[in-house]
Amino acid sequence: MHFVLPTFIFVCTLVLVIWQPRGLKIGHSAILGAISALLLGLVSLADVLEVTAIVWDATLAFIGIVLMAMVLDELGFFEWAAIKMAQFADGNGHLMFVYSVLLGALVAAFFANDGAALILTPIILAKMRLLQLNMKSLIAFVIAAGFISDAASHPFVFSNLTNIVTVNYFGFGFWQYAAVMALPNLVAVLASVILLWLVFRHDIPARVDIHLLKPAASVIKNQTMFKWSWVMLALLLVGYTWGETQGLPISVFALGGALVLMAMGAYFKTCKPWMTLKIAPWQIVWFSIGLYVVVWGLKNAGLTELLAQLLVWLGQFGQVAQVIGTGFIAAILSALMNNLPTVMIMDIAIGQMGETALAYANVIGSNLGPKMTPWGSLATLLWLHVLMQKGVNIGWGAYMKVGLLITPPVLLLTLLALAWWL
Repeated sequence: MHFVLPTFIFVCTLVLVIWQPRGLKIGHSAILGAISALLLGLVSLADVLEVTAIVWDATLAFIGIVLMAMVLDELGFFEWAAIKMAQFADGNGHLMFVYSVLLGALVAAFFANDGAALILTPIILAKMRLLQLNMKSLIAFVIAAGFISDAASHPFVFSNLTNIVTVNYFGFGFWQYAAVMALPNLVAVLASVILLWLVFRHDIPARVDIHLLKPAASVIKNQTMFKWSWVMLALLLVGYTWGETQGLPISVFALGGALVLMAMGAYFKTCKPWMTLKIAPWQIVWFSIGLYVVVWGLKNAGLTELLAQLLVWLGQFGQVAQVIGTGFIAAILSALMNNLPTVMIMDIAIGQMGETALAYANVIGSNLGPKMTPWGSLATLLWLHVLMQKGVNIGWGAYMKVGLLITPPVLLLTLLALAWWL
């Protein structure tokens, strides 16, 4: 019975986040849930401070990465990449589909899954409309872009909020994490490309007229800044590596990089920094802290102990079974209750066991599992919202049909790669 009240508060909070009645924003909904949990005694002020200590770096780093993506989007960086992708396909519709998924994987890797959902999806949608694709073809391309935004968000610490939370919780190094996730992420991307193509191959046009698109160079607002942006991205990777040796939070470099790019944008007159800051997704700060506080109530009710016991039980069947079991538990929980609270609850359970290697399986499950439901990840909620604003309405049933078909095999192959790699 001690699970009933915290579960009720969590479900009500998630319903408000998804439904957004009377324009209630996702951050406000999560904070309302957190306040309710606090007033009902499910969490304490000390718990709130502990949650904030866990998630602040991840949340601020995410904001920095999204700000960088927004500045580069204003520059024309991603539109240039999308046009180049179409040109490389040379009019072959199936190749263009594959390249668009691979482009989504690259954007998710370097600008986070939410950045890919917010920035790349509308660009892909606009290009597909310019190429005069019918609705079935258009939906095939945007669903593929939406799926890969989470499926390819494993390789770097900054590729997903869940990655940052886990790395900070266990104290993994930047390149230590990247080295372990290299093969699993490659498998996830390749498996996603193959399965997405198999599902949508009949909806993809054989040929497209790429001459309908503008020349790639013409969409770049300032060529000098475009060249310097590549240097800036390379320096960021160096900064992340150096910061690891100094024990500096990843948000220092993500926010620092965002400020430098905004200053460059102001100097080259490609963006207005104040406007960029104004429209940045600040609601995610409140969403992250609020939802984590709500889920901490479930942790206080004993959920982490139950999960730890389950993971220990899986261990008697060997490492491969434990890795796969951990990943699928995280995936199912993420699909049901969102991946942000799931990754933290599972991290705590894994920490109680002392089996830190399972943290990587947790990340994979928490990144891929959300694709089975529309509410599983913030990236998917943002993606659906962006599409609705652009006049493309994908029903939950249609979304889940694809997600439930593709996610389990991709997840299984990725976890098998991780188990072998470990």
